Amino acid sequence: MTKADLAEKIQITTGFTKRESANMLESIFSIMKTTLESGEKLKISGFGSFEIKQKANRRGRNPKTGEAITIEARRVLSFKPSIVLRNAVNNLQ
Repeated sequence: MTKADLAEKIQITTGFTKRESANMLESIFSIMKTTLESGEKLKISGFGSFEIKQKANRRGRNPKTGEAITIEARRVLSFKPSIVLRNAVNNLQ
C-alpha cells in the first residue's frame, strides 16, 4: 500500500477531498517524523510504538576481503506492534 492508497482510503472513509486527505496524511507523517527525530518515543494505541535506539560502535568484518572494520555508532528505528495489532494480523480477535 502506498501513500496515495492511504490518502484514497482516508478520502473514502471521511468524505474529505483527495487534496485534503493527502494533506492530512502528510501532516501526520511530518509530526511522526519530527517526534522520532527529536528522540521521543511515539506510541499509537491499538497499533504499536516507534522508538529510536542508539547502537554503539562495533567490530565487523568485510565479507569480501576478511579485513576487520569498525561499524560506526548509529541510531536505528524500532517498531513494536501492540497486542491488538498482533492478534489482528494473526486472526486471533
